[in-house]
Amino acid sequence: MATGRSFAEFVKIKCFDGLYEAAEKYVSEDSDSLDLRTRNVRSIGEVEFVDASIQRVYVRDLPGMRVAFDVGLELELCVHDGNHRTDEYDECNPWIRISCEGDLSKGLDDWSIKDVEPYNPRTTPPLNSMSDALVPDIPKERLEIVATEFLKEYYPEALRITPHGQTPVSIDPTVLAERLGLTILNKRIREDASVFGQLYFVDTEAELFDANAGENVPCHINAKTIVVDPMNFLLRNLGSVNNTIVHECVHWVKHRKVFELEKLFNADASCISCEVVGGAAAKVAKQATEHMERQANQLTPRIQMPAAPFKAKAQEYITKFMREMNARHENEVMERVITALETDFCVSKQAAKIRLVELGIDEAVGTYTYLDNHYVKPHKFRRGSLAINQTFSLSAQDAAVERFVNPELRKLTESGDYLFLDNHFVYNAPLYVEADEYGRLDLTDYARSHMDECCLVFDLKVTSRVGTDYHTACYLNREPSDITFEVKFHNGYQNAPQERQVALRKRQLEEWMEIRGKMTDDQKQCMQLLLDWRGMKCTELADAIDVDERTIRRIKDGDNAPKFTTAIRICFALKLPPMLSEKLLDVFGCKLMPMNQDHQWIKEALVLKYPESYDAAAEWLRMFGVEI
Repeated sequence: MATGRSFAEFVKIKCFDGLYEAAEKYVSEDSDSLDLRTRNVRSIGEVEFVDASIQRVYVRDLPGMRVAFDVGLELELCVHDGNHRTDEYDECNPWIRISCEGDLSKGLDDWSIKDVEPYNPRTTPPLNSMSDALVPDIPKERLEIVATEFLKEYYPEALRITPHGQTPVSIDPTVLAERLGLTILNKRIREDASVFGQLYFVDTEAELFDANAGENVPCHINAKTIVVDPMNFLLRNLGSVNNTIVHECVHWVKHRKVFELEKLFNADASCISCEVVGGAAAKVAKQATEHMERQANQLTPRIQMPAAPFKAKAQEYITKFMREMNARHENEVMERVITALETDFCVSKQAAKIRLVELGIDEAVGTYTYLDNHYVKPHKFRRGSLAINQTFSLSAQDAAVERFVNPELRKLTESGDYLFLDNHFVYNAPLYVEADEYGRLDLTDYARSHMDECCLVFDLKVTSRVGTDYHTACYLNREPSDITFEVKFHNGYQNAPQERQVALRKRQLEEWMEIRGKMTDDQKQCMQLLLDWRGMKCTELADAIDVDERTIRRIKDGDNAPKFTTAIRICFALKLPPMLSEKLLDVFGCKLMPMNQDHQWIKEALVLKYPESYDAAAEWLRMFGVEI
């Protein structure tokens, strides 16, 4: 459906003659009320109506298909001097406001004038005002109120706050549709499943995809029908399908007048079509369509997860799970909280997460972020330390690219001060980093609860084709999808590791520099120095990297230079920081080639994964097809 028609243009076509006559009558009867400013006439005498033109049309929503509209007319008047001894006259152009009402379903054939008065440009817009395309104007601060009013009228039981331990009333989309007089039809829409829902306002002969025929085929769709593509049950989840149906119900309640206006211009208009990417389908007027879709996207989760009962249930689960898990921080239980809310309110995990954040529960931000084929562990940070388009979490690929192109990030990380663990650049200090029983490093519980203190921040920019207002959801909704991001290091961000941790890192760096100063170009001397430093024997080193002990002894004694992969394994097994692994590889005669992609990843691992075990580093490299 092509939307974005101008109501003002329709009024000019439909109502101009009647407005003109009303203006002419008002001037003849009430010219004294007008602000007649003239330069040549000192005493106002006869006021002659010459012409009028429509300059503004303001629309207000009324029940049913009725609308109220105020028309601002600029008048062209000829004002004669009241002193009969002079023929002076002047032209002036005051404005008047003509208030009207009419029924869109009748094509405004019944329109009538309710009032005429001088125009006041400072009049505050009413709460039920609409855009020129007849999309309701709903300020952000009124979204919760509008969603609550929607539920009071069509699903009041969902607003009840349920007693402790009881399941809240969730929105059954089929019941909601039935209460609105709508029918739900599961039927393929497009072959690529890019359109997940269509709302038909009138009986329509449509063309929809038929999987058996492998092509679009004619299909009769009755008026007031929501068509849902069943492929979305397979490609997405039940929560997303429920969202689709409620989304279309919002269109029916809030945007029917947009459709009626379109019908006045285009008798063939039939439906609103909503795409997977979060905007309406092609053949639309961009501004009005984005306005409609933005409202449906904003109102739907607020209807599915009403603020008061949803937040009450969330707090109940936080308390319950923290007690059961003996947790110290709320982020430790947030995955369980979101999963429980997902079940209770029949929504997706990501929808529940985003709603929690909207309602001020910031601990949900660091939950269910999907990167590198896994969910990043939940984490939290001080309120206000991240903007909505910023993150602590990024993929290994993005981390490597940013280290390559951003000299500030490279400088921060090349010394080993920051490690890349669980998709974060975290400050390498005992308060923030710990090893598990298998020698793999991870963020401490303290670090995950104080990310702003120990992790670097990155800016996100959505680069795939989604509506601008959809971005807020995208930034929080980093799960497998077609949405792609551009990640940039947040230059100038100063995180603040505790002073004691910085002092520990300083002492550690001094120790490394001391060892580096002792390393010569002699392979035997370097190997013995590093083995002694790490307290390792040749047998232990051989076992750690799965190499024959005799091979290690020959390398240690300087009899043989190691193969490239063996040299890399030795660096990881000895957990050599970057300045030491670089020197040892140089002594071995093993060069990392900057144009070799595998070598680029190995260099990343030597810089960011060096404190971990060889097995952990090798596992990380396998994610990118690199074997060592």
